[in-house]
Amino acid sequence: MRVLATAKVKAVAPDPSHHHKLLQFLRAYRDWTQYVIDQIWCDKKIPSMKELHHRFYRVLREQGFRAHHCHKVERRAREVVKAAKKNNGSKPFLKKLTARLDYQDYKLGLKNKTLKVAVLNNEWVVLKLQWYSYLDKYFNNSWKLREILVGYRDDEVWVYFTFEKEVVFKQPKAVMGIDINFDNITYTIIDLRGNLVTMGTIPFNGLKRALAHKVIAEKIQRKYSRRWRYIKGIREAIRGHCGKARNILIDSCHYVSRRVVEIAKEYSALIVLENLNKLKSRANGSKRFNKRLTLWTYRRMQSYIHYKALIEGLEINYVNPKGTSKLSPIGDKLVFINYRWIKLPNGHIATRDIVASWNLALRLSLIHI
Repeated sequence: MRVLATAKVKAVAPDPSHHHKLLQFLRAYRDWTQYVIDQIWCDKKIPSMKELHHRFYRVLREQGFRAHHCHKVERRAREVVKAAKKNNGSKPFLKKLTARLDYQDYKLGLKNKTLKVAVLNNEWVVLKLQWYSYLDKYFNNSWKLREILVGYRDDEVWVYFTFEKEVVFKQPKAVMGIDINFDNITYTIIDLRGNLVTMGTIPFNGLKRALAHKVIAEKIQRKYSRRWRYIKGIREAIRGHCGKARNILIDSCHYVSRRVVEIAKEYSALIVLENLNKLKSRANGSKRFNKRLTLWTYRRMQSYIHYKALIEGLEINYVNPKGTSKLSPIGDKLVFINYRWIKLPNGHIATRDIVASWNLALRLSLIHI
């Protein structure tokens, strides 16, 4: 199976003229992608790539784009229009300064950590990369570098490398059910015959810390009412707290997902996650609950577990979690002590999270494995 991974790197153009040319290229890339979107939006049928090539290739070439730039602009415009119409949305308007580049349009220097990028009129700009040690593992024989994405945000240049790898799934020896909650991730591992192997909980403190920053940002907004939009210092303070909340959640998701995959790898376990479609639309809790729900990164957590597991050759399945916290995993009936604690038929006390993760693992029969 083919697995994709993305690495984000900060870049700087040592030559100011190169910085200017790069910005000029990114603006042209965005504006002409918008032009293609505007032209095909009213078409009854979304044009094929061949049709787009015939309609826009010469026009884009006249603006100074290289051949592969034209292909990427056309493909990006088609993807945006297709996604918007699929969701019954209005015509999209692009704001971000980003450009996708094939390997023909960039040259990576690993020795001096530089990146040469082809811009308009067949010119090249040189970027100095801020290197991180974890990137070295991607530049080996097992990973292949594909396209890159160059973007400009908050007066900084960012480069996103896309790597590809062929992975062969390992034969599972166990099944690991995972229940994702606000403050922890609970897992239960059973063997292929359904016998309990182990269970545990990984704390997730990121949501609580992120919620504190979100509350501070909202207090600042309420204090200054509508004026905060027009005062630079207040806007920066709000943006700072929101940024901290976002970074805390991302770092926490990376840490927890890495621990989950390490445990699954230790037991050679197939991972079972909950299919949580339309969770937010069904939720109808208190104001505090809904605020926590807006920050709850269960999809990010699932996606991190998913791709980290794929890299290790571990299979992932999604099952319907309905009723998993109310059914006994060992037969008979459960006795509910309170909302959180449950008494099993054998007399043991467990949490609803343990019962839910146990039932998730049991829902994958030997036939599915």
